[in-house]
Amino acid sequence: MSLFNFIRKNNDDFSQSGQDQFAYNISGANGMYLEIGAHDPIINSNTFNLEVKANWSGISIEYDSSFKKSWDNCKLRKNNVIWDDAFNIDYRLLVKQKKLSKRFNYLSCDIEPAENTFNILKKIVNANLAFDFISFEHDKYNIGDKYEKLSIEYLKNHNYKVAINDVYSRRKKYKVYETWFVNNDIDFDVIDYTIWKTRFFKDDKFSL
Repeated sequence: MSLFNFIRKNNDDFSQSGQDQFAYNISGANGMYLEIGAHDPIINSNTFNLEVKANWSGISIEYDSSFKKSWDNCKLRKNNVIWDDAFNIDYRLLVKQKKLSKRFNYLSCDIEPAENTFNILKKIVNANLAFDFISFEHDKYNIGDKYEKLSIEYLKNHNYKVAINDVYSRRKKYKVYETWFVNNDIDFDVIDYTIWKTRFFKDDKFSL
């Protein structure tokens, strides 16, 4: 068995930092996600556990077609991926065509570089879509806090608040790369990621 297939078979830590766990804790089962930057269908996926274990559905968008074979071969996942540049998509029209609500439970926002992630975030929010939870990748550890600050200010003015700050990858506390936001109508007070992780994700395992 190749190392790649061994990881796929045995690794249950699909999201990097528990984004799936936080989404489930906030919104429960049977939710709906919009995933910008789907990447691999399993490894480091923010939505695999939500779809497979918690009966979520959603829309995934990925520009890099090198991942297409992995998605085609992943029989556990039923949702289709839109293979296109996220900036080419009319999100109002997409929601209308698929007969979806404009309120989603989770937006996973992760494309490269952080400037693009910020710009696609604005495009989606300006399309009048709303979310319980947004995970926004700003790569602070690598490029500084510019896009962290811009995302906080932008979303503050669009009915969101910081829920979890200084989110780092796995146990790499030096690698702060995301901020998690919730809609203002969600009852949640901001806490540091380490505190949240200790309470809800200490073993890096998704659980219902």
